[in-house]
Amino acid sequence: MIPRLTGLIVALAVCGAVAQAAPSLDRGRYLIEGPAGCGNCHTPLGPQGPVMEQALAGRLVEKNPAFTAISANITPAGAVSGWSDAELAKAIREGLRPDGSIIGPPMPFPMYRGLSDDDVMSMVMYLRTVPAVENDPGKSTYNIPLPPAYGPPIDSVPHPEEGVSVAYGAYLAGPVAHCMECHTPMGEMGPMLDTRLGAGGFEFHGPWGTSVAANLTSHEDGIKDYSDAELRDMITKGMRPEGEPMMPPMPYGYLAQMTADDLSAVILYLRSLPPLPDEG
Repeated sequence: MIPRLTGLIVALAVCGAVAQAAPSLDRGRYLIEGPAGCGNCHTPLGPQGPVMEQALAGRLVEKNPAFTAISANITPAGAVSGWSDAELAKAIREGLRPDGSIIGPPMPFPMYRGLSDDDVMSMVMYLRTVPAVENDPGKSTYNIPLPPAYGPPIDSVPHPEEGVSVAYGAYLAGPVAHCMECHTPMGEMGPMLDTRLGAGGFEFHGPWGTSVAANLTSHEDGIKDYSDAELRDMITKGMRPEGEPMMPPMPYGYLAQMTADDLSAVILYLRSLPPLPDEG
């Protein structure tokens, strides 16, 4: 499943001319503080929300019968400080630590495997510059078997042509922001990306209660009847057209940092998804 998925993501992302890009600090800052929303899982939470003085210092992300997931401290004060840039990039994109151990869910490695070489190295470049925060969030524990790897070793992923296009929107909604993992129903082998891509229905449980990922396909159960402006507000402000606030864990604050063109590309991609009805 994962090799087929990776091929699909890469094919969507790189079709057309490949842009000449290079890793940069500005690009890394944009991705991590914007559409990738790394702080949504890696920044500790307090009663009022993210504790920004401890940005990216790790926290308890999810606790359920299958696993207790704790995100790592990815500031220069965390264990990643001793990793090479290539080792950190491999951990982000392939889920493999330098010691060969695998990073478990909910890190969306089926999506991250499609990150371009330039983008993953831009993210590494930026992580090296964030304030060092002394914090030991603990270690994850899993009551389920983890795979030996999430796919074959990644040699190279070219950077997609940037622009307001379905292909670039697929790259942003897939490898970068991993929207399609959270918004796809879960099956026994993980998100049903081959058969129910974007159909929603996955439940998230937290202090806010239970939220259900929306159907993002072009079906009437999905986004068909929403205007582009309404979708923009839902994605970046967490507000439905009728004024009803949307619930976590959608990283609205991070997605609000997206450029207008990038947001347009994502919406264009969502409009292209085959219509799928809600289940049940």
